Amino acid sequence: MFTNIPLICSIIAVIACFYAAYSDLKSGIISNKLTLPLIGIGIGLNAIYSFFTNDLKFILMAVVFTAIIYVLSYIFWRMGAWAGGDAKLFTGLAALLPIQPLIVTYTISNVNFPVTSTYGFPITIILNSIISLLPFLLIYVLFIVFSSKKHLIDDLISPIKDYKKNIVLTLSITAAVTLSILVAPYLPYKLIIFIIIMIFFFTFIISRLPNAFKTVAVTVLTIYALYTSFQLTLISIITLFITLTVIKMILTILISITRKALQDDYKVEELREGMIPAYKMYERGDEIIIDDKGIMDKIRESAKKGDIYGLMKPEGKLLIGTMAAGLSEEDIQVLKKLVDEKRIENRVKIKKGIQFAPSILIGLIISLFIGDLVLILQKIIYWLVYVR
Repeated sequence: MFTNIPLICSIIAVIACFYAAYSDLKSGIISNKLTLPLIGIGIGLNAIYSFFTNDLKFILMAVVFTAIIYVLSYIFWRMGAWAGGDAKLFTGLAALLPIQPLIVTYTISNVNFPVTSTYGFPITIILNSIISLLPFLLIYVLFIVFSSKKHLIDDLISPIKDYKKNIVLTLSITAAVTLSILVAPYLPYKLIIFIIIMIFFFTFIISRLPNAFKTVAVTVLTIYALYTSFQLTLISIITLFITLTVIKMILTILISITRKALQDDYKVEELREGMIPAYKMYERGDEIIIDDKGIMDKIRESAKKGDIYGLMKPEGKLLIGTMAAGLSEEDIQVLKKLVDEKRIENRVKIKKGIQFAPSILIGLIISLFIGDLVLILQKIIYWLVYVR
């Protein structure tokens, strides 16, 4: 029985995530009565497993990863990226499954599944959960754009309108790949990460060349690639152009359109507890400051100013935050008072929440039976570069 503890932990994790997904979809809440016991159960079972296998690795890894994931989840919770229930659920999964349990093993094209990572199974669960969320998020946002916010369609198709830039970038990357392939045989270590870094480096250098030199370099290298392998190069150029356009559209959706599509204006009297503000509100003297900048905007701004402390520096006294827990009754009263004093308009932007627990369930199942999607993608890239 004790040798089956990893299987027992896996079953408990899947059942817990099923219930968490159901609860999150039904009420938007993942109860502490579910998540907190998972931490204790996980550490307890791994302690028992370590005792009977005479291997301290399991309990040590359970404690270490529980602490790491707790800190990581807390940071994302403070940023407003995750709800408290999501953070505690990830922590509970780390306690239950600090090491990948090999429930089912199989081989496809000489690749052993599930694909295991070196950075830990709990990190794999988080990465797979985030990747699993993206398709649902894209579909949801596109539905909103085409159904109720059609003015965002122009933003959506802007990467298609910028096809000239995409063509230049496609040819620059093609030239960089060609140059990397020519240089690769002389590298002491032929690791995929070195090849990828080299492609990024050459792409950066080529894109920064004066137009005349860039035109010559791109033309010569592209012609050489077409001459050595016409069909493969042509197909690669077309595929790369389409891929870049799609990636830019996805990034536009995730960075810009999602932010606009998943926000609605509410009057203060329409606000309810749990609604999540789309921006932070600070008070500095008699001034009310609205901080609606995204994290990437703040990073770019801090980089330009050379002030890394600007990322964490508050604009003043925090009145309203963007925590995933949402507005409290006290927050709503503060906003009503500010409106009555005519210090702010009677309009507050509220974010539409997206239930993350179903994606955590999908991410867990993928992690258990398929493995780390990031490493699988890396293997696919390696196959495309070296095998083909």
